[in-house]
Amino acid sequence: MGKGSTPGSDTYKGWLFKWTNYIKGYQRRWFVLSNGLLSYYRYGHTLDFVLSMGLNSSANNEIYSHNLYSVSLSVDDSADEEPTSQSDHSEIQGTLKTLASKLDDLSTCNDLIAKHGAALQRSLSELETLRVPLEGGEKIKAVNERATLFRITSNAMINACRDFLDLAESHSRRWQRILQHEREQRTHLEETIEQLAKQHNSLERAWREAPAHAVNTPNTPTTDTGVSERPRKEEASDEDEDTEYFDAMEDSPAFITVTATDPSQHRRSQSNLSGASGGHSNDFSGKELQPHRKRRTQIPEKPNYSLNLWSIMKNCIGKELSKIPMPVNFNEPLSMLQRLTEDLEYHELLDKAARCENSLEQMCLVAAFSVSSYSTTVHRTAKPFNPLLGETYELDRLEEFGYRSLCEQVSHHPPAAAHHVMSQRGWTLWQEITIASKFRGKYLSIMPLGAIHLQFHASGNHYVWRKVTSTVHNIIVGKLWIDQSGDIDIVNHRTKETCQLKFSPYSYFSREVPRKVAGVVKDSDGQAHYILSGTWDDKMESAKIVQSSRGSSSSEGKQKTVYQTLTPKLLWKKYPLPENAENMYYFSSLALTLNEEEEGVCWTDSRLRPDQRLMEAGRWDEANIEKQRLEEKQRATRRRREAEASKAVDEGQGFEGYRPLWFHQRTDEMTGETIYVYKGGYWEAKERQEWSMCPDIF
Repeated sequence: MGKGSTPGSDTYKGWLFKWTNYIKGYQRRWFVLSNGLLSYYRYGHTLDFVLSMGLNSSANNEIYSHNLYSVSLSVDDSADEEPTSQSDHSEIQGTLKTLASKLDDLSTCNDLIAKHGAALQRSLSELETLRVPLEGGEKIKAVNERATLFRITSNAMINACRDFLDLAESHSRRWQRILQHEREQRTHLEETIEQLAKQHNSLERAWREAPAHAVNTPNTPTTDTGVSERPRKEEASDEDEDTEYFDAMEDSPAFITVTATDPSQHRRSQSNLSGASGGHSNDFSGKELQPHRKRRTQIPEKPNYSLNLWSIMKNCIGKELSKIPMPVNFNEPLSMLQRLTEDLEYHELLDKAARCENSLEQMCLVAAFSVSSYSTTVHRTAKPFNPLLGETYELDRLEEFGYRSLCEQVSHHPPAAAHHVMSQRGWTLWQEITIASKFRGKYLSIMPLGAIHLQFHASGNHYVWRKVTSTVHNIIVGKLWIDQSGDIDIVNHRTKETCQLKFSPYSYFSREVPRKVAGVVKDSDGQAHYILSGTWDDKMESAKIVQSSRGSSSSEGKQKTVYQTLTPKLLWKKYPLPENAENMYYFSSLALTLNEEEEGVCWTDSRLRPDQRLMEAGRWDEANIEKQRLEEKQRATRRRREAEASKAVDEGQGFEGYRPLWFHQRTDEMTGETIYVYKGGYWEAKERQEWSMCPDIF
């Protein structure tokens, strides 16, 4: 470490290696020892470097040189001190939070000691009155268990006390000195900023007083002054930077796309796509109709509740693992049925597809719709509420957008939900989704099982596809993030046309665009007609193929196909998130309206679920209590149903298990699977407000 340059100061600074954690090990950090206070930072001399680099290019005369010298002096005095103030302030705040947490632990331990101590006293009193040896053995066993709990709790309290005292002793001697140092740093920083502002003003005046330089436009000839030569060099360098050269990746698609530049072909492409969109704009991202009803655009902000693992553990003593309630801190205020309904965020893609006369162009829009359902998941790391058996959710947008949607939780073990959407604009969608998950240590894989069906009324085209795997990374350590990976095969069962979409998994070593999606639309003979490309969190484009040829072999020995295409056209573009979305669970505009109160909905609707509504209102403690009550009520209902089934078997009578109200099981003609499909009656019951057949689940 080298001694500081400031005269008369005891300041030492330099690079050292510091232990961070078991994953990263020792990491290089910039340490500063000043006035008996040792601090460290991730980077060193950052501010000096930025200011010097930013001003050196402008130091062309005495005024610039003088200002550069004064700026360097002022920054040299403050650069090493400003981070110290910020670091000490955050350290004080962190220490205070830690001490408060230790106090909470002490209070909890005290309560548990009192509880177990009283139980131990009662057991000892009962032990004295015993006469039967067998009963005495059972009581002695209970006394031993309570004594063990008492000893564990006492040890926890002793350790918490020791930690509290160690923290208090190690930090109390520094607080006064740190506060005084921060006050001095603030004064010095204000003086430095004032000086920088004066120098910035002086530089602006000097630049305005300097002779104006003429810059040539692209249409004017170049002068001999050399002024216009610099923009040309910059343009050339920019062009070089935009040109990227990639090595072949092992997981790259089995085709290469080359864009054609023939003007006649370009005009033909525009005419084809305008026909596909029904005479409307090729930009499929805009809403066609404005809602008649004004929907809400915000919800209460997410409260900043810290998750105390000890507060969860203390409620788990003596309970079975299956009965431990998970707090709502891990949830978002929407149910899985509402998340399923979010697939309709870009329903206008299906409205446009229903107007297509060409089935291949219709397939492109259906593929874009299948990708768009993942756009809302990029920031949504919180899990939705698990629906109760018999829970429903309706979304009636008949007046605004011409469709009605209904979801019902049809099974609890395994959890399965059925969904049906009917649109007056020429299409019907239905699906049954069962969620399977696997925890693999550092990440969690979520695999939706079940097919999605889409049928267009006019043409009879029937499309079927399945969802890809969603992966939540950094479950144990680090910031949560979500990735989508796998293949989607969309099949038009009437025409036998197909679309193969590949969701590329994220790789640190890949030069591919993150969250990339690529695909090919083929006819019944296997001939490719369209190339689809984009990302599942932003947009999708389609390009018509005009020529194909066999290319060179890949690293795996497979020969790639080279497709020559027209200019890509936009199929779908993600809507921007609402303002302040980061404080509202990153909900989209549609998601903000899903839990909005509606009149006349069924009393099993997710909007009426009390724990979910309490969480949305920011009352998380009450929501946890209500969530535990609902889960226990569902368990009691299941136990009663199992007892009735057992009694019927003993008596030799038949017993009919649980049946959903609005869906029934049928064999699908396309896939041969047994799925739940809508049997009708819900919207008629809503019109009559007849819900007496519905169970009381809340």
